[in-house]
Amino acid sequence: MSDLLKNRREILFLYDVSFGNPNGDPNDLNKPRIDEETGKNIVTDVRLKRTVRDYLIDFEGFEIFVKEIAKEDGSIQDAKARAKDFNNDPDKILDECIDVRLFGATIPIKTDKDKEKGDSITYTGPVQFAMGQSLHRVKLEYIKGTGAFASDEKKQQKTFREEYIIPYSLIAFHGVVNENAAKHTKLKPEDVDYLLKALWLGTKNLISRSKTEHMPRLLIEIVYKEGKNFHIGELHRYVKLQTDKLDEEIRSFEDYELDLSKLYEAIEDEAQNIEKVLYMVDRNLNIKPDIPKGKVQWEKLSLER
Repeated sequence: MSDLLKNRREILFLYDVSFGNPNGDPNDLNKPRIDEETGKNIVTDVRLKRTVRDYLIDFEGFEIFVKEIAKEDGSIQDAKARAKDFNNDPDKILDECIDVRLFGATIPIKTDKDKEKGDSITYTGPVQFAMGQSLHRVKLEYIKGTGAFASDEKKQQKTFREEYIIPYSLIAFHGVVNENAAKHTKLKPEDVDYLLKALWLGTKNLISRSKTEHMPRLLIEIVYKEGKNFHIGELHRYVKLQTDKLDEEIRSFEDYELDLSKLYEAIEDEAQNIEKVLYMVDRNLNIKPDIPKGKVQWEKLSLER
């Protein structure tokens, strides 16, 4: 088995959505989440982790702990039953489930000491993402149309469907991979490599009616030197979207440029703490200035299948 992760990592991930719903709120008619004060689109870290999990199990063949499993009676398996799939052995879960190594979990494990009440083990995930948010104000649109079927078998009139979408949103996520927590979940460097792959390719493979126009645009991973216990923090705040349009008028990557100069400055300022920076930029994204050639070594990621 390879060594556990020893270097702190910091991740900046940007993707965009066209005429879709990046993360509906089930408590508000499944509308896209929007901050009322800023008008920015919000996406939960849970949604992003779901993208990662789905990719890892569907395309890379990994086992994951958090997944929906239907029982014979049609009900959904709960966490206790899922733990039994691994003989209630936490080490077996960590060894076999990449999502627990990445994101942690609270696992209900029954103990011999208290068989009635049971017990649980909580693993704090080494990988933590803040809420994602768009780099600009967005516009919420309401769409109504007809369905394919009649509202009743004796009626001829078709049902109506209605939904809320966002014409365009460029969403930024910031994350940290904590090498200290990695010791407890057995996180390995190659697990993080698969995380990056899942962020990029998993977003591309969100092929559903509300998610099909999701595209990864920018992925940056800062690898810090071993033993530093340091990261810059809030990387998304160093990225500025510049456009001649009103924010709500933006409809594609052609309508703006991304100014990364402040981000480059922050990275160069911390060169003594940084081992290298890995990056992937979509060919259609307009960034300025170009990737720098300074004190910090930048390497292009290879994530395509």
